[in-house]
Amino acid sequence: MNGTHKLAELFDQNPYMAVLSVDKDGRVLFINKTYLQVLGLKKEEVLGRPIIAITPHTKTAKVLSTGKAITAYNWNINGHQMIGCAVPMFKQDEIVGCFAYSISLNIWDSKTLVERLLSENNMLKDEVFKSHTAKYNFDDIVGNDKRILSAKLLAQQVAHQADTKVLVTGESGTGKELFAHAIHNSSARSQSPFVRVNCAAIPENLLEAELFGYEDGAFTGAKKGGRLGKFELANNGTIFLDEIGEMPLAMQSKLLLVLQEREIERLGGESSIKLNVRVISATNRNLQNMVDKGLFRQDLYYRLNVVQIDVPALRHRKGDISILAEYFLRKLNRRLMTPISSISGEAIDILNRYTWPGNIRELENVMERAMSLASMEKAELLGKRYFTFLCNKMNFTCPVGTKSLKVITQEFEESILTRIMEETDFNKVQAAEYLGIDLSSLYRKLKKYGIAVN
Repeated sequence: MNGTHKLAELFDQNPYMAVLSVDKDGRVLFINKTYLQVLGLKKEEVLGRPIIAITPHTKTAKVLSTGKAITAYNWNINGHQMIGCAVPMFKQDEIVGCFAYSISLNIWDSKTLVERLLSENNMLKDEVFKSHTAKYNFDDIVGNDKRILSAKLLAQQVAHQADTKVLVTGESGTGKELFAHAIHNSSARSQSPFVRVNCAAIPENLLEAELFGYEDGAFTGAKKGGRLGKFELANNGTIFLDEIGEMPLAMQSKLLLVLQEREIERLGGESSIKLNVRVISATNRNLQNMVDKGLFRQDLYYRLNVVQIDVPALRHRKGDISILAEYFLRKLNRRLMTPISSISGEAIDILNRYTWPGNIRELENVMERAMSLASMEKAELLGKRYFTFLCNKMNFTCPVGTKSLKVITQEFEESILTRIMEETDFNKVQAAEYLGIDLSSLYRKLKKYGIAVN
């Protein structure tokens, strides 16, 4: 008996593998007893017949047409869950057939394999959850203004409706993402992933692959083995589509289909994947105006805008500025490890005068800058002098109260020196020339006012 016959005999008697081979036309040349058992057929009913007539969803046809192997795919046949592989057979660089085999997960002694796969699957789920977790709760949304309280109350109510789509609107920096995190963390989906997608940050030609994933070899440069998309990563959890107004029209139609069918198809894939995902989207643009101008699909707008939460701008809730300043003081003290205990009333007055085009995000940045300046002087009170940069931005002198002319003059001189040093990037020679004083005088004044220089 030659080697080929011995190999065929080994395959024929193997109870753990379902094996077959086909010629270049897809007709069955060999099939073992285990595969016949799975099919419930006799050998004479299979040999010589086109494999596609026996198993219509076979992968061998694609292997024969492309010349590329397909490995480790799910193969469900007659109620048997299997892992299959199909590889092309060549003779002098010409495809002469395909060899396919499958390992069953449910009819043989595969308990150990199943347990290992389940364990690895749980580990993967844990890793996905750790890297895609909502960080904020409703306690992180601070303020007593009636508009922010109304938005917060609506968000708390809709959080319990775990499938309801939410559109969060508002200017940049108002805290729209905080609302998305808080809604997820207060919902029944809180133990599942929270996946954020910045629609404005992903190039148009990559957005579909980023959202829906792709199969191995789907396009040039595709990662070997394929990649899960954001929607799959968010399965059973929440996907947060930030800056949804920046999504291209062509992509909008594909997103609409996903929302309607509740399923996705990876790039290069041949089957649909059912999903259970809540969608929260956010925008700083007026989507209704975009719809009117043909820049945003009306049907998608209605799909996303089931419940709309409008987050007010900071200039419309000035009464919350002092509350937010105190909140950021505590938060930044922990992060910066600074010893600042409080903020003065005069400093709050300065904050109240500003219009806050960058909203709460800008307020946090202003507080961090002021606290860094105060920390350099080991100050415990965050006074108005540390907000001089904000006064300069508004082109007004920081409030001084009832003080002597000498004190007022000194404080004005200090603010001018601070501003000029910052504008010249702490170049002392350039600053002295700008102020019309000699370098030694500049040094004395910097030392007098304790203005730190690089």
